This record gives sequence, structure tokens and C-alpha cells, in this order.
Amino acid sequence: MKNILITGGAGFIGSNLALKLIAKGYTVTVLDNLSPQIHGNNPTETSPLYLSIKDKVKFILGTVTSEEDWEKAIEGQDAIVHYAAETGTGQSMYEVKKYIDVNINGTALLLDLLVNTKHGVKKVVVASSRSIYGEGKYMSKELGAVYPTQRTADYMDQGDFEVKYNGSSALTLVGTDEESKIHPSSVYGITKQNQEQMVLTVCPTIGVAGVAFRYQNVYGPGQSLKNPYTGILSIFSTQIKNGNGINIFEDGKETRDFVFIDDVVDATILGLEKDEANNQVFNVGTGVATNVLEVANGLIKNYGVNVPVTVSGNYRLGDIRHNYADLTKIKATLGFEPKVSFDQGLAKFTAWVNTQEVEKDQYQKSIDEMKAKGLYK
Repeated sequence: MKNILITGGAGFIGSNLALKLIAKGYTVTVLDNLSPQIHGNNPTETSPLYLSIKDKVKFILGTVTSEEDWEKAIEGQDAIVHYAAETGTGQSMYEVKKYIDVNINGTALLLDLLVNTKHGVKKVVVASSRSIYGEGKYMSKELGAVYPTQRTADYMDQGDFEVKYNGSSALTLVGTDEESKIHPSSVYGITKQNQEQMVLTVCPTIGVAGVAFRYQNVYGPGQSLKNPYTGILSIFSTQIKNGNGINIFEDGKETRDFVFIDDVVDATILGLEKDEANNQVFNVGTGVATNVLEVANGLIKNYGVNVPVTVSGNYRLGDIRHNYADLTKIKATLGFEPKVSFDQGLAKFTAWVNTQEVEKDQYQKSIDEMKAKGLYK
């Protein structure tokens, strides 16, 4: 395989993947709509992500919701990495149609063309997400492995944010493996589940290999500092750089698995190049849970800017409490090992942010939107 199409290839993960593939000798085409939410209002002149790949890839300004754009992009490709998607978990709960149109219908257009037209595509890699698991996997002393459902306002209004499971005493968090229950708690998660299932169902029937990567929370140099809807490290960084205080939701002990961009790119390339990945789904993370309070304090320390941190007890309906990846499968099958620890990655990320222009802090706008819809408490 020589020619690779990356949809959403001007985005954070896509642009990094494109540059690594080019360095390895691949020819890369990018289909991207240069969304202002990610790239700003004058992206072809000012977006660092777009400028990093400009003149290095064949660039198609277009959208995955257009059959014509897909036809143009697919021509001559050996493999497709499908990243183009709307990505805000909270935003997905009130911009439902947009998330369905782009994430599900856009993927349906791709698969429809692969089934019904002539092409040379041999593999499709789709970006799935840890969000499809909803709450993570837990061990119950009484019941063994359990998968708690979405938390309700009844407990969270009282400041009790930990997950519950009927018939069980306190639960112990463990890594979520690929066989864990799929029960997303957001519209975004539902669309990601749908994307990976469509790819892994349709592609093998037409002799195209499908691969799905369930990425954990990806971060690193280059991620959008403009987008107030996703990326906790970039959101907090923009707040700190503006001298604004940070409002920590819940009690600050909610955890995520933060995986550095270079590790994500390496895992994805293994999926492209190795036949062992064909028609499989893999977690991509570090296998380490880090809480949000640690993230905020680590950023403040690295920037040397002292802003107030408030653990408010506010919460967003649809947010999960905990999730980190079990990497047993990807290690055994593809030989993937994450190389960058969170402390190392945070140092690289903050050093990069220090070289960037300070963006306007628009996070309150996203909170106000959720408040208006009754999703922020």
C-alpha cells in the first residue's frame, strides 16, 4: 500500500499521522473541511495544523457528508484512515443531528461507495473511541466483573459521584478490555460505536480489511487550543494562559487515560501495515488512570502561572466517571507499547503551548450552551 487517504487529516491526530506516513515514504491525500471550531476563521492562513501539512499532501477541501467529495478523495487510494468526525462529548448531547449526519451518515457514504463502485482500497482504519464503553469495567466483591450504567443526578446532586451497581458493595476500577460491555453514555459515543460496527461489518464482505482503534484521551503538541468543546489539556491551558481560574467538575477525582500523540500515531501505523490487525478492534492508551485534579495542577506547575483551582461539584450529564485501557490485545497482536509517560508528555505539550499565541478563552460559552439545555448542573 502506497497511497493513503486521511479524512480529517488536517486535524490533530490526522496531521501528525500524515507527516509520519510521508516520512515513511507514503503518498498522502487529505480530505478535510477545515472546521472553524478547530482551525479558526481563516484556516488556510492561520491554522498551525493545516499549515503543517500544506504542500506536503494532496489536499481536498471538502466534507464527508458529500458523495462527490468522497468520490474525488477515494480515487487511486490503497487505504483510508477515517478520522473526520464531530468530537465533543458534551456538545453531541444538544447538536444531535450534526453528530449523526457527519459521524454516521458520512461513514455510510464511504461504505456505500466502497460496496458499489470500482476502487483499489484494501484497508479502512476507523477512529473509534473509549467513549463507546460508557463507564469503565469494575470488579465487584459479590458479582465479579460489572459494567455500571450512566450515573444519575439523584446521587450527583448530593456530591456522590462514584458509580453504583445494584447488589454490590464498593467497586474496584480495572482496565477496560475490548470484550467489555459497549454502552455509550453520550451521542458522540453512540456514533463512534456505529462507525466501527459499520466498518467491521461491511468491509470484510467486499474483501477490504477493517481496523478500529478505540483511542483514549489523545493529547500533545499541535492539538487545537481554539476548540472549547473537547480536549481537557488544551481547555485548561487556554484558561491558565488567560489568567482565568479553573473549575474542576465533580470532586476532581474522575480519571481518564491520557495517551500522547506520538504513541497514537505509532499504533495507527501498525494497524495500517500489519495484516494481524485486519478486521480487529484495539484499545489505544497508556493503561494508566490519571485524575483531573492532577492534570490541572500539573499544567499550572509546568506553566509557572498560579491561577485558582476550584473543585466545584458541578457536573455534566453524559460524562463518565472513570475509564482506562487494558492494552493486552494490542501489545500481543501488534507489538504496541506506549513510550511516553504522562509526565513526559505533559512537559512536551506545555513547552509547545508556551510557543503559541494565547487564544481567547471561550470555554464559558460551551458551558452556557449546556446550561441552557439542562445538561450542566
